[in-house]
This record gives sequence, C-alpha cells and structure tokens, in this order.
Amino acid sequence: MSTITDSVDVEVPVHTAYNQWTQFEEFPNFMEGVEQITQIDSRHNHWITSVAGARREFDTEIVDQLPDERVAWRTVSGEVKQEGVVTFQRLDDTHTRVHLAMIVEPTGMAEKAADMVGIIDHRAKGDLRRFKQFIEERGGESGAWRGRIPPV
Repeated sequence: MSTITDSVDVEVPVHTAYNQWTQFEEFPNFMEGVEQITQIDSRHNHWITSVAGARREFDTEIVDQLPDERVAWRTVSGEVKQEGVVTFQRLDDTHTRVHLAMIVEPTGMAEKAADMVGIIDHRAKGDLRRFKQFIEERGGESGAWRGRIPPV
C-alpha cells in the first residue's frame, strides 16, 4: 500500500480551482494514464485507466464533498483499490493551494512493479502539476458542481 501526498499552488481563485476539480470527465486532460471517466451520478464515476501497460476499469464514490474545501473519494468496485482527498486552501483572492492525499493499493503485477519504482507516486504528483497548467491556461473553469455530499 502506498501513500501519496503533494500540493501545488495555482494562480486562480479557490472557487475556480474547486469548480474545475468537480468536472471529473475532464480529468483525462491532465491526468496521465486516465483514458476516460464517466460520471454516473453526483456520487459515482466510472474510470478507465492504463498504468504500466495494464488497462483497468473501476468505480469510485464521492464520500465527502464540500464546495471550495474538499472532495474525498474511494473505489467501490473494480480492480483498483484507492481512497483519497483533495483539499483547496485559499491563499489570497487569486491563488489557491490544492493538496492531494491518497492511499493506493496496487493489485496486479504491473501496478505493484510501477509502485515499487515510484511510477504511481510520480504520476499523481505530475497530475497536480498538469492540473495547475490546465486551469491557469484556461483562466476559468469548464463547469461546476457545487452540491454538498456529506460524509457517509
């Protein structure tokens, strides 16, 4: 099992960073190895990924979502086991710190090998950097969902 933590400061207001993060179907634009995400409903997403040549499909459930503060999830089915939270901290009117904390349990041989050499950690940290580039280049969010999902 691996724990991944990292932060990135983005040059957009907190509501812009948060709003963009709620657009799960846009994740393939900045997450390496994420081929497709289909949002099933306000709590559930279906993912198709490829890590170290291994294609995986799995479903996630949002377990806590508070506008402009956090989005927490866990896998509920499929070959991938992970849980995590992304938090958003207002630094000033035009800057936000985005912090990722994730626990990943590699399941297949390819994922275990990728984890042992740090590929999973490197990818997650790179995803945050690419999110920064994605949102700053856009200058605004592509959409928003500001509903509250209380912890279950």
